Amino acid sequence: MKKILALLLFTAVTMMSMNAQQSITGTIIDTDGIPLIGANVLVKGTTIGTIADIDGTYTLDVPAGSQVIVYSYTGYITQEVTLGSSNVIDIVLETNAQLIDEVLVVGYKTQSKPLSNVATQVVSSATIESRPNASFVQTLQGQVAGLNITTSSGQPGANSTINLRGISSINGNTEPLFIMDGTPIDEDNFRSLNPNEIESVSVLKDAGATAIYGNRGANGVIVIKTKRGSYNSGLKFKYSTLFSRSSRQDHDYNLLGSQDLLRLEQKYGNGRGTMITEDSISRVVGTDWLDFFFRNPITQQHNLSVSAGGDLFNSYINFGYTNQEGILKASGLKRYNLRTNLSGRSADDKFNFALNVSLNFSSSDEPNNVGTGAVNRNFLLGAYIGLPYISIDEYVGPGPLLDVADFSATPLVLYDRLLTYDRFEKEIKTIASLNGSYKFTDELIFSSTVGMDFTDQNRTTAEGPTSYNALLFAEDGNRTPGFQSQSNTRVFSYNWLNSLSYNKSFNDLHNFELAVYTEYFKAYYDFFSYAANGLDPRTFYPGDGSGFVADNASNDFFVDEASANILRAGLFSYFSSFDYDYNSKFGLGVTLRRDASFRFSESNRWGTFYSVSGRYNLDQEAFMANSPFDMLKLRGSYGTTGNQRIVDSGGFLNYFGGPDLTRNLFATSAGYRGQNSLILSQIGNLTLKWETVTQSNIGIDFEIFRSKLRGSFDYYVKTTNDLFQDRPISAINAQTDIDANIGSLRNSGYDINLEYDVLTSSNGLDVELFFNTNYNKQKIIDLPTPDGRLVGATTVTREGSILNEYYLYRYVGINPANGNLLFLDGAGNITESPSPDTDEEGDRVYSGKNIYPDFFGSFGTRINYKGTFLELQFNYTSGVYRFDYDYADIMDPTFIGQFRVSGDILRAWENEGDITDVPSLYATNLALDSDSDRFLQDADYVRLRFIRFGYKVPKRLLTNGIESLSISANAENLFTWSGWRGYDPESAVNGVRRYPTPKVISLGLEVEF
Repeated sequence: MKKILALLLFTAVTMMSMNAQQSITGTIIDTDGIPLIGANVLVKGTTIGTIADIDGTYTLDVPAGSQVIVYSYTGYITQEVTLGSSNVIDIVLETNAQLIDEVLVVGYKTQSKPLSNVATQVVSSATIESRPNASFVQTLQGQVAGLNITTSSGQPGANSTINLRGISSINGNTEPLFIMDGTPIDEDNFRSLNPNEIESVSVLKDAGATAIYGNRGANGVIVIKTKRGSYNSGLKFKYSTLFSRSSRQDHDYNLLGSQDLLRLEQKYGNGRGTMITEDSISRVVGTDWLDFFFRNPITQQHNLSVSAGGDLFNSYINFGYTNQEGILKASGLKRYNLRTNLSGRSADDKFNFALNVSLNFSSSDEPNNVGTGAVNRNFLLGAYIGLPYISIDEYVGPGPLLDVADFSATPLVLYDRLLTYDRFEKEIKTIASLNGSYKFTDELIFSSTVGMDFTDQNRTTAEGPTSYNALLFAEDGNRTPGFQSQSNTRVFSYNWLNSLSYNKSFNDLHNFELAVYTEYFKAYYDFFSYAANGLDPRTFYPGDGSGFVADNASNDFFVDEASANILRAGLFSYFSSFDYDYNSKFGLGVTLRRDASFRFSESNRWGTFYSVSGRYNLDQEAFMANSPFDMLKLRGSYGTTGNQRIVDSGGFLNYFGGPDLTRNLFATSAGYRGQNSLILSQIGNLTLKWETVTQSNIGIDFEIFRSKLRGSFDYYVKTTNDLFQDRPISAINAQTDIDANIGSLRNSGYDINLEYDVLTSSNGLDVELFFNTNYNKQKIIDLPTPDGRLVGATTVTREGSILNEYYLYRYVGINPANGNLLFLDGAGNITESPSPDTDEEGDRVYSGKNIYPDFFGSFGTRINYKGTFLELQFNYTSGVYRFDYDYADIMDPTFIGQFRVSGDILRAWENEGDITDVPSLYATNLALDSDSDRFLQDADYVRLRFIRFGYKVPKRLLTNGIESLSISANAENLFTWSGWRGYDPESAVNGVRRYPTPKVISLGLEVEF
């Protein structure tokens, strides 16, 4: 009987215990509604847990007495949920801005960092927003190993040159493909877009990540994801503002002041100095034209975002306003932005959709002729070398300037242009995408994304009828000169992507995904412009037509001009991807893509591209259990990508360059005895095709010492075959070359990225150091010319060497006997007259130098202490050589009397036996220095690119519904250490009198409620 009672009691207790245990189920997704495969579900305080399966669902038996469930996923904010009466708990995890680099965009999908096979790096919104750059690309500078970004102009919103892992084409496009929320966008025009709308930027580097983009992925891919709302979240507001003051960077040219310059002119025998006495010279004050044409303007930015979300719908809206004046007068940018991102899902979570719309308007004042020698049009020429003893008080109108026979009045002419010339661009830019997905089963999902990029730009240029330039070029008898032109450019492109993916897991060990895709791209370009010659000063107003003067029968002064153009572009692709994972330890990825481009003939239109990638997570092995490595992954990839943009047109013509190179073309020209005739203008090449980049990559990702030290190392080799170049042909048809695919080049090198937590929560103090670098080596493998060389004015591209290598005379000093320049001939002997021949028998030599860096990257620190934060980012570049043409100008003795010159010219040779580094002002071979390395300078630099210091108010001190509040002071380009003497060592071109990038100091405020 006792045994029976004991058995009954045991059974009752067991049943009570079983009844006390609670079983919960649900789904775990991100804010876009994407299932988070492998997300962790854990009973707090225990080791009891599970992971989400392939469609994000989970089931967990919770023991009696447990109250809190912890939901976590790498790269997302961990959530804790207190158990209630419901057995169904659905979770939406939000991206953690501090850990966003743990979630990577790989091709057309996302993966957690441990499961990624490829070389990719993510930059979060924390390092993009609240910066004074009008273009977000400038903010990326130095943040990604291997991504070289140079900006050659300080114009607000100026285009930057972007190259990933070297230059992969000689004549074609060399910049990455940019994709925003699934929409390909123009990589040369970001000035109308608002950086504060961006959530993250993913840079895809190797073939494993880019081959799935086919003939658009040769130069890498940059994927931009904008901010979104969250499901089941309340109404949130965020306001940020930034006020900035800009100033120009310094130079080290030792420019002569007014009095010293007048004395030099007196000695040289040219200029105003020859006409006034020493007593008059000593009283001259003059004008610093640098301070006159430049300014220290104020920029303001404002952003207000609103987000909210229910169970089936969420939204994010952002309003932005920017008003940025340039440091150069007559330059600036004003911008208005509105973004609306909406997401929704069905109650059964089978259907998900997202709508992204960005509406933007900008008005930009952009001086033209910058970087040229136009003394009557380039404001920088007046600023840099305008005679300082010329006073602004000498300007009494354009008429008297016409009587000046030399260039001494240049600053006054350019001041007149400031008053009478207008050039502004108004741009409407819209980027939108709509994507939806439907889950037929837990394993089978169909997705479709339609995106469009629309730009409408109207440019107005007007030269007033009373301006110096209008009067200078007016015909005899023309009393109403001047002109106004307007051009309208409209570019519309759309991209339609469809995919069907199948996911499957076996025994919780084997996971694979197979996806097939189709993609269609179409672009339209429409251009129209007019130029109205003749303006009536009584009724003229820039942009208005009331002052136009009509053409008449008595003269041809007022004949107006018009032009128009229509271009189209199209691509079609189908492709697939396969991914396999074994127990989070081994991974394999394969992609295959077929592309057709409008640029090539039907017989050669299709190209095939592929990649294979793999990984080995050594940290998952048992033998690594006691090692210092928290994560150690080996990965590798090999594959091909294409570049069908074989002509680098730039600007709005990016999509449309070289559309008919496969055709024979004819042009109208003067023929026999001047008769109107047709001539052969182009010989088509039906075999023309895309350039192909084959890339191999080996990488290591690691975390050690409890993840205090984190980093990655990648070694790559990129070989471009079928380079687009001119192949010499017989001149029998009056054509000496034909467009062809011939030749190859190679880029090889490595990327290193390191982060180290020096201190972590030590008495509230966190200190992190970071460093990244890229080393890249170029090699030309094959060229189409008989001698394997392409020779330019000062450069050569030759087999076995680097791209655009400087090919120059070697300057060695000054002849103490006569003050002439001395050079080395080809044999190393000193000469005053090196051979002008450009063949290998001449005296020019290969320098081994070019304008592209060998090393570049950044380093810095992030420090936080009880709400006070400090961030420092230093950028550096090594191995860049550029011509300092600005210095060459101010060392030119022919400038004396017409322009400002450097005080270095006072060291010029004068008497036999003088030992100096400056030639005689009357040297007979001065013209040769332009073909020598005399003014070729090392442009390496280290720059304090960004510094931020601020304070985040503790939440306990906030009231009235304020969730967070922070204030900060920022500075960009504050200090630069370089041997470069000019205004800015950063540039991707050899130029003269260019617009330098400014120093910027900012104050910011950010509040959330």
